[in-house]
Amino acid sequence: MKIAFLTPEFPHPKMGASGGIGTSIFNLSKGLMSIGHEVVLLVYGQKEDEYFTEEGIHYYRIKNVKLKGFSRVLTQKKIQRKINYLVKTIGIDVVEAPDWTGITAGIRPDCPVVVRLHGSDTYFCHLDNRPVKMITKTRERLALKNADGLLSVSQYTANVTKELFSLNKDFTIIPNGIDLNHFNADLSGTTDQNTILYFGTLIRKKGLLELPLIFNQVYKENQQAKLILIGRDTSDILTGNPSVWSMMQPLFNQKAFQNVSYLGSVSYEDMKEHISRASVCVFPTFAEALPVSWIESMAVQKAVVASNIGWASEIITDGQDGFLVHPHDHQVFAQKIVTLLSNEKLRNQFGEAARKKVEQKFSLQVVAAQSVDYYKQLLPRKA
Repeated sequence: MKIAFLTPEFPHPKMGASGGIGTSIFNLSKGLMSIGHEVVLLVYGQKEDEYFTEEGIHYYRIKNVKLKGFSRVLTQKKIQRKINYLVKTIGIDVVEAPDWTGITAGIRPDCPVVVRLHGSDTYFCHLDNRPVKMITKTRERLALKNADGLLSVSQYTANVTKELFSLNKDFTIIPNGIDLNHFNADLSGTTDQNTILYFGTLIRKKGLLELPLIFNQVYKENQQAKLILIGRDTSDILTGNPSVWSMMQPLFNQKAFQNVSYLGSVSYEDMKEHISRASVCVFPTFAEALPVSWIESMAVQKAVVASNIGWASEIITDGQDGFLVHPHDHQVFAQKIVTLLSNEKLRNQFGEAARKKVEQKFSLQVVAAQSVDYYKQLLPRKA
């Protein structure tokens, strides 16, 4: 098959900043190519129009049309023309797009359109207890309504989305996948004792304003504990503060803060090394769909302490391959971390069970094969 992904982001130097949606599509693209399928990337919101190929992927950068009051509609028409051209010239079979902001609401190409839930703006505003713009919610609802196929990375995200948009359509659940060849379990001699790692965006919804309070409790029990933070700093949507990192720092106790290191962003290639060296990975998040970072940690056989909200039990089984705790329960969250730091046998037990689960459920090949089987079901509908 020839599968096209329409996306606002992708982890490539030419594409600008990228987050979880881009990483998910990057991983799925590798999985699809590994089992013999072709991938086309259409990345909108770019500074210029450009086509190039790299490592087997066909890239189309799409510059948005600028005309006050009509930019979105004209950009959608431009995207539709590009997709139809590719359907005619190279035989694209299906286009997949994320639910975020409902870009496909105004795009009806000559091939099936699949919308995969990674978490819409409406979804994340709901989890954050923030109002969503009505125009955004309307667009996202229309994109879901018009889609030929609906996927979701987690059952929780599907259930919440159906309720928020009053949908009577069903979603097929196919989780995010990761490259097990990159995030492997070869950890001999790499672990830094008493090191706690968080990696991901520094943002309120991921529990970064809870993490200092959790680490303060950890430090009370273990003065050797060290916290490493990796990820892009952001502004805070509620207060307007330009830096969540600056908001975090006063929350640490003075002595505990001496054991905290913020490394900023690192390359995807370097990330495995940082995960490998950690004793425990922590994710006290409030809002996710199905976080790839958790799965990457598990693939590298790391013990994880993470949020127990919604999607969490679809990745981690509490007490078997990690611990799940509500981010507001600082003392309990900290105690689980302390327990793992002091118990190498339990860390290894969790890590081995986590790796086995990732191999069975979240490998690129497994997720890609499930996606292809789903895409094929849609082809007769447009015949």
